[in-house]
Amino acid sequence: MAYVRVGAARSISLWTLILGCFDIAGLTPASSVTAESLDMVKVSAVSGGDATLPCDTRSPQPADVLLLVVWYKDDVPIYSYDGRVKGPTAHWADDVLAGRARWLSTAPSSLRIRDIIATDRALYRCRVDFKISPTKNHKIILDVIELPEKPKIYDDLDKEIVGVAGPYREDTNLKLTCVVSGGRPMPRLRWWRDEKLVATLAPLEDGTRISMLELNIPKLTRDFYEAVYTCTADNTLLVPPLRVNVQIQLYLRPLLVEILAREQPLSVGQTAELTCRAVGARPPAMITWWLDSSQLAKEAIQKDSEDRNETVSVLRWTPQMGHNGHTLTCRAAHTILDHTTIETSMSLNLHYVPIVKLRLGSKLNPNDIEEGDDVYFECVVEANPPAYKVVWEHNGQIMAHNQRAGVIAGPAHLALQSVAKEQSGRYSCTASNVEGDGRSSPFNLQVIYKPVCKNQHTMVVGAAINEPASVKCDVDAFPPPKNFQWTLNNSMGTVDIEPSKFTVDNIGRSVLTYTATTESDYGSLTCRATNMAGQQMDPCRYTLLPAVKPDQPFNCTTLNLTDDSAELRCVAGYDGGLHTTYIVEVWETGNLIANVSSSVPVWKLDDLGSGKALKLYFYAHNARGRSDITKLRVHTLSRLALHTEAKTTEVQIDRNWLLAAIAVAVCVLVATISLALWARRRQHRPMQYEAPIQTVKAYKGSLHSTHHSPLQPDDKNPDVVPLGKDFHCTHDIERPPEPPPYGAVVSPPVGVSRSAHSLQHDVRSNTPHTPNTPASDAQSIGTLADDRRSVTSGTLSRRREVVTTRTPLLANARESCV
Repeated sequence: MAYVRVGAARSISLWTLILGCFDIAGLTPASSVTAESLDMVKVSAVSGGDATLPCDTRSPQPADVLLLVVWYKDDVPIYSYDGRVKGPTAHWADDVLAGRARWLSTAPSSLRIRDIIATDRALYRCRVDFKISPTKNHKIILDVIELPEKPKIYDDLDKEIVGVAGPYREDTNLKLTCVVSGGRPMPRLRWWRDEKLVATLAPLEDGTRISMLELNIPKLTRDFYEAVYTCTADNTLLVPPLRVNVQIQLYLRPLLVEILAREQPLSVGQTAELTCRAVGARPPAMITWWLDSSQLAKEAIQKDSEDRNETVSVLRWTPQMGHNGHTLTCRAAHTILDHTTIETSMSLNLHYVPIVKLRLGSKLNPNDIEEGDDVYFECVVEANPPAYKVVWEHNGQIMAHNQRAGVIAGPAHLALQSVAKEQSGRYSCTASNVEGDGRSSPFNLQVIYKPVCKNQHTMVVGAAINEPASVKCDVDAFPPPKNFQWTLNNSMGTVDIEPSKFTVDNIGRSVLTYTATTESDYGSLTCRATNMAGQQMDPCRYTLLPAVKPDQPFNCTTLNLTDDSAELRCVAGYDGGLHTTYIVEVWETGNLIANVSSSVPVWKLDDLGSGKALKLYFYAHNARGRSDITKLRVHTLSRLALHTEAKTTEVQIDRNWLLAAIAVAVCVLVATISLALWARRRQHRPMQYEAPIQTVKAYKGSLHSTHHSPLQPDDKNPDVVPLGKDFHCTHDIERPPEPPPYGAVVSPPVGVSRSAHSLQHDVRSNTPHTPNTPASDAQSIGTLADDRRSVTSGTLSRRREVVTTRTPLLANARESCV
């Protein structure tokens, strides 16, 4: 069966070829020729694509049967289909088609040719044979379109551009050429930008098979930055145009540079951040900072935005005072383009703490300002923002406007009317603004004034015979005095001391070295200093007395007594005219447990122990010896008495308050009675007088002759005055008082104490001290009256004398008739 089928197929194909030959030779009946369709169909196909050649195989008579379809290429059979044969053998193709053709019998019937090549371009005829109906012929012209090669773009240097063209400098020209090879028919070239047609080249058959289309841009502006241009080539509508894209890159100069405003002003000495922004540069601009013509250190941080269109530079900078008023510049420059630098500037208006200078009035000489002159200062303030307050200071103390006191203080000037020496010192002014306080350098105002004695009281100087004593004369003056005058006033008269016996230093002090050789050398010393303002008005006064051992301290009391400590205080007696040390000894049952010395009769004793009975011995000591002792017994408190528990109920609290009030009232009453008794006792004590040195010595001699005893060695408060023989004591004050012969003053009174080898011996041998009585004073005065000539050397007259004196124990002057 297989063989039969193969033979049948071969017979059908042969029959088909025969019929085709007859048709080609024109041997077919004439009726068939008239039945052919002479319409011609044009079919286009792209090289490498598929082509569908249509052929209508429908019979005019519905009952007719298709017998044979034969395809001719330029009248040469290339393909046939036999409708009477079933299976693949019904198809036959010439080697020209090489298996690329296939008949499609389903309506609409056609011949499909794959992988079209250029040689497929020809005139095709389709002949259709029916069983009954006449033969039909269809003519098809197959046009094979050959696509061109992909376009290529070249610059003006004939360099192929792939993807990106440039970068080009701004404001220069641009020339790009799109080149396309091959293509049949010749392709059409076009330039596009953003789907907008820019240039077109129509197909041109010039035999070169190459098409070129140029793109010319005479001036590249910022609008062309990153613009995308497309070159397309097409010669058929069957396929999309071939295209190639190119992006234009440009170097762009910066458009804008600005220094961004700050919320806070720039302050001197404070680090600030300054921001400069540059826009529009491609690539991003390089930002630099300049102060006038000098570039600042490259400490700025530069950052580009995401789209690289904006560049920000942040400068951390600490302005200084010298930068105020200068110009700060931000420059944005392109790294490639020349002459493309743009800049912006700002004038520095720096805020700073006030700069203050204090000046003395221009017409004043700072070295010639005396007491009583008018002085004025000028406070020069340089500040930004302006100062809102100016304060004047004298020696660190704020000065207030006080016109009555002669102080006129304003924001720019200070006037001192009739300046006094107390107004000497350091002056300054302080100006304040929001940045802080600015203080001027102090101006030291020196007011010239005459010397004044630093110690206004008459000082007592003790000097032993034939032993040199130093007397210091300290004065307050400006400028310090260079000249001093010492004067001695005694029973021999008033004499000036030779300059060789005293020295003068450069701080306003003179030291006199004086040696008394006889008792007549004691008396009253005065010291006067002279500077450029004049001579000292009131001299410094000194009483020169024989140096003796000090008087014992008295009125010793306890200020604060606890279980383990005590605070003690005594009243100092006469110091003998020398430096004196005050000592307290603490004894317990014959044992010395503390020995404390002090320059003043005040002590603080610790670690005494609680609940102890102590004996305290007080005495004074100087270079001439030790005084008598003053005794005091104390009991330290018991520790149990310090730890009593307080009641917690309100009744107990009220009771404690009541007891406390009663105790306070009793204490006040006792104190009042004690003061009254003490005042009464003071009224009965003998009055003290100021007297010359010789009188004091004579009086002490009489005391030794009439009152000398181991228990009472001497009198501590001698009140002595020179008397005449015709002495009558009355208390009338009709006659005015007369001073001593040479005006010497003894203050405080002189006392003489015997020396002892040990304090323990004195404690055991001495009896308690008894004060002088009026009777003893009268006896002493009488003794002095008998020895009047030896005391006064015949210089006192025999008359009643009234002397006004001031003693250490009396607060006001009293008159006494002797």
